Amino acid sequence: MDRLAGQIGGTSSHGRLHPMVEPFDRRVIDVGDGHRLHVEQSGNPDGVPVIVLHGGPGGGCSPYMRRFFDPAHYRAILFDQRGCGRSQPHAAVIANTTQHLIADIECIRHALGIERAILFGGSWGATLALAYAQAHPETVEAMVLRGVFLGRRAELDWFYGGGVARFFPDRWAEFQAPIPEAERGDMIAAYYRRLFSGDRGQETRFALPWLIWENALAGLEITGPGHAPPEYARTFARLENHYFAHGCFLDEGQLLRDRHRIEHIPAVIVQGRYDMVCPPSAAWELAEGWDRAELRLVPASGHALSEPRIAAELVRVMDGFRDVAQRA
Repeated sequence: MDRLAGQIGGTSSHGRLHPMVEPFDRRVIDVGDGHRLHVEQSGNPDGVPVIVLHGGPGGGCSPYMRRFFDPAHYRAILFDQRGCGRSQPHAAVIANTTQHLIADIECIRHALGIERAILFGGSWGATLALAYAQAHPETVEAMVLRGVFLGRRAELDWFYGGGVARFFPDRWAEFQAPIPEAERGDMIAAYYRRLFSGDRGQETRFALPWLIWENALAGLEITGPGHAPPEYARTFARLENHYFAHGCFLDEGQLLRDRHRIEHIPAVIVQGRYDMVCPPSAAWELAEGWDRAELRLVPASGHALSEPRIAAELVRVMDGFRDVAQRA
């Protein structure tokens, strides 16, 4: 793995997803504060560890995420972050901050006996990967980041303050419709009041338009869901809104300010050229001047992990790491 660092360029991989595998280990880890995390491991128990960080916040992991890693080579660790997926309690925001999640990754790493790992994260998962790596750079072998989100006010304003609405005025009108006109100047705050009203019915009603707004713009082909399971929508919307209402629990510009702490770590950034959720400018800023980072702008692609070209590029990256390690 040590020779991985300078050799993260080309690969002969065709970018096909690997076959679905079942986890060889599932467990619940009590991380304190009343939170219990669902953790799974798949692939090779003696393989190269990869810690997968899902998006949202609040998105949870899915079996699909296992398919980016050659199961003969990698030991893939997936976990549902606080309050979402199969972790408990659901939709809980008490003791749920970026700093708590960083501590959770450390807890998982120690529990599984992992010294160093590759971080694999997209969207919010990329944010968390960067925050964790800057806090614990000695534990990170490499990073694979997709759809970079740096948690800054300008990025939130783009998505929730009318920026992207210039491209999708119809979708924006649908997102604004449940909110009285007098409150539309701050859509995050307006939804926050309803998602945390204490009225479970109201929280669920307002969760669905929040979820639809994001999902509708995630792919290049705009096909947002017409419905979602109410409990999933409520969990996702509450957690995401909680983080965004609090500036992602990061100092403004922190992840760029502290990039010097991780500039020795190799990274590959896979970014959709037409990502409307997290525009490519953030990925460009992150990569600029980082000699060990490679930015791969993927044509005709948006934000979602499931976008065909995005998925294929991520597989190529992971297969490339594997091939370098096998030649070493």
